[in-house]
Amino acid sequence: MAEEKKEKWLNYLALTTVVFAVCATLSTFKGGNFSTLAVMSQSQASDQWSYYQAKSIKGYVYEIQKEKLELELKVMGQKAAKGIAEEYEKKLDAYAKKIKKYEDEKAKIEKEAKELERVRAEAQRHSRAFGVAVIFLQIAILLSSISALMKKKILWLLGSVVGVLGIVYFMNGFFLFIK
Repeated sequence: MAEEKKEKWLNYLALTTVVFAVCATLSTFKGGNFSTLAVMSQSQASDQWSYYQAKSIKGYVYEIQKEKLELELKVMGQKAAKGIAEEYEKKLDAYAKKIKKYEDEKAKIEKEAKELERVRAEAQRHSRAFGVAVIFLQIAILLSSISALMKKKILWLLGSVVGVLGIVYFMNGFFLFIK
């Protein structure tokens, strides 16, 4: 039996299909990593915002106590004994320091929460780019497979164009040059 002559473009088809498959696999892996990072960062940011809220409540309790003491001191006015007025002033100072402490802590917590949200948003952008890359690369692999089965070069060329687009998004997953 005479051996059927293999067309040269079928070698390129096999090579490009392997390249697309490797890029698709790496895109899936990296997209999953970034997706996990996004979820973890969101969880940590939510924890920080809860902590912020707790500090707000504690600070508010001290503000109420401080206002109550200020009002009591005003009501007592000149009638208050010197020692009692001094005790009120000490308490007011202590409450003012606690309120300031909680405001400072809240500012730090807010900064950390916003940074975690920034990390989450960045990870989502990377993950999205890798996800788009997988879609295009899978379509390219599909078209290449059909091309090999049907021996239709035009399908391989179309698949290659789609695959190149997938590789562009794959690279974008790392560098985010496409917004």
